[in-house]
Amino acid sequence: MAESKIVDQFGRPIQYDKLTEELAAARTTGIRQVWHQSVASGLTPGRLAAILQAAAEGSAHDYLTLAEEMEERDLHYASVLGTRKLAVSGLAIRVEAASDDAEDVRRADQLKEIVDSPEFGELQADLTDAMGKGYAVSEIMWDRSGKTWNPSRFEPRDQRFFQFDRDTGRELRLLDEVDMVNGVPLAPYKFIVHLPRIRSGLPIRGGLARLAAVGYMCKAWTWKDWMGFADIFGMPMRVGRYGPGASKDDIATLMSAVANLGSDAAAVIPDSMRIDFTQAANVTGAGDFFKGLAEWWDKQVSKAVVGQTMSTDDGSSQAQATIHNEVRLDLLQADAKAESNTLNRYFVRPWCDLNFAPGRPYPRLILDVPKPENAKILIEALEKLVPLGLKVEQSVIRDKLNIPAPAAGADLLGVVAPVAAPVLAQAANREQAPARPVVIPDIVDNQVRTMERTVGVYLDDMVEQIKELLDTVHSLEEFRDRLIETYPAMTTSQLADAIADGLTAASLAGRDDILRGL
Repeated sequence: MAESKIVDQFGRPIQYDKLTEELAAARTTGIRQVWHQSVASGLTPGRLAAILQAAAEGSAHDYLTLAEEMEERDLHYASVLGTRKLAVSGLAIRVEAASDDAEDVRRADQLKEIVDSPEFGELQADLTDAMGKGYAVSEIMWDRSGKTWNPSRFEPRDQRFFQFDRDTGRELRLLDEVDMVNGVPLAPYKFIVHLPRIRSGLPIRGGLARLAAVGYMCKAWTWKDWMGFADIFGMPMRVGRYGPGASKDDIATLMSAVANLGSDAAAVIPDSMRIDFTQAANVTGAGDFFKGLAEWWDKQVSKAVVGQTMSTDDGSSQAQATIHNEVRLDLLQADAKAESNTLNRYFVRPWCDLNFAPGRPYPRLILDVPKPENAKILIEALEKLVPLGLKVEQSVIRDKLNIPAPAAGADLLGVVAPVAAPVLAQAANREQAPARPVVIPDIVDNQVRTMERTVGVYLDDMVEQIKELLDTVHSLEEFRDRLIETYPAMTTSQLADAIADGLTAASLAGRDDILRGL
């Protein structure tokens, strides 16, 4: 088996033969099967405690099955978890080159072609399954038919095909007949393993399904009791009455009539008998109790999954939902950052190592969380700083605003300068032609140009300090705070003197205009 000198982040050499093989596929017979027995049916507190304890100790098969069935059976849990998943899978992916060097830009452009493929969008959605179960795995099917190693597809793998090691509980291993107890190590550069840091601790204990499992069980009981209550008290009771002299045949006839009313709503009975429809009394409050309990559990699940309840409640005001949307934005930013780190660690690095010479930094994939208010602040800041001399690369601003560079020959938007109408010369008599005014140098304009050159030197120093600060920060909020801290240290005395001289010159020029009657 051919091994490379290239090693992964764990120091293991790459085995080229395995890169194109399907290593974690399901089998009809063997340890990796797609058919599993139900766990959620008849779930009890003792059974649930045993499932969660076994998962924490390394046997997570039943827990993963329960997590899957919870999404299939609980409508509310499926809704809120699906909302959180779709929020991440719908984000646009931005590719950032390691630098403006031509080679780094070339690598980023090639990577962007892969990111824009439909297969990569499916990978982005498949990895979000880690939110509920604690981890998600996709197998990279590499293709070497061309000059480069590129993924032909990404195969999502059932989490039950893997297990964590018994020693640390953090190394994910593939279940295989070679070692049915401990599993085998994952082949380097072959699998993308997403472990979102929803909470600190062992990855298998971090899934949202573990947090919502108790609520699912209690709500299932509530639904069962509610349906039983509705079955008994939801319809009026049919009571047949017969007199003391009724025979067995009369009673049988009455019983048959009462039974037929349940489905046919029609019956024939003797005139001496009657059927009453008795409504159950004082049951409205009991029905509201079951409804309130089910809704209470739904709210707890909403808090656990999306961080709030306002966006899932019909009675919430728009203002309340807008405020709580900021909480969901925090969760979305954390989820996007976690998936970005996973893609950079388990895909970008392998792809670069397999195709390019080592020694250069890697490009980065970033799941962009749109923040329109920040774009507005950025544009306003550029409108003020660029005229002062701040030099900003267009590529940086395009990346922040997620605007691609225009293709060669494309129609471009821009400000069209107005075309001045040509001035036609008119003939005039020599005597009637107005005397050409004598151009007198404007002392104010000269003074302004002199001061611009003087102030420009001092202003350039301040702009350079601001530019250096802008290159070191990661957000406009950080830039604002750092600018307030940096300003007292700036040398402004010379600039202040120049401004004072300018104000004095302006005052003297104004007095001169008054004396000349201008």
